[in-house]
Amino acid sequence: MNADSKSYRQFQPTAEFSLIDHYGRSVTNADYFGLFPLVYFGFTRCKVVCPRALSRISSIIDSMGELAAKLKPLYVSVDPERDTPEVMKRFLELDYPMITGLTGTQEQVESAKMAFRVFAKASPDPDDTGNYLVPHSSLIYLLDTQGKYLAHFGDALPVEQVQTRLKSIIS
Repeated sequence: MNADSKSYRQFQPTAEFSLIDHYGRSVTNADYFGLFPLVYFGFTRCKVVCPRALSRISSIIDSMGELAAKLKPLYVSVDPERDTPEVMKRFLELDYPMITGLTGTQEQVESAKMAFRVFAKASPDPDDTGNYLVPHSSLIYLLDTQGKYLAHFGDALPVEQVQTRLKSIIS
């Protein structure tokens, strides 16, 4: 192993989490062993990026045929103050019913963000005085069947390329 590969591994996400799903149950990455979780971090009041990402994830899952049963899409809130399990459930069940929402205490969410190397920080909403936005990184993480980080897909990667890569990995 050369020095570059060692330092690269040090920066890979640990992908561990202990959160609450949108049904109010405590879950960890171990609860999804046997599946390939697709994990996305965002918040329910996001106006553009998150709805677009959740639609992309839904489209990817829809296009995977029988392989879709091996995937588990998860939406982790970066805004646990407003995104309670009930809020997550209402938000996802309407337009993204195949995606499970995850939230938790501020400490649980911060720990998950650190484990995935996610940036998210609240800032004032210029269009809504007194409200705030939570700018955040926009990656879809793929975990293996043992809850370990496998890959990530950027926001700009075409859906077809994500589908092709997923099919080659999980087939």
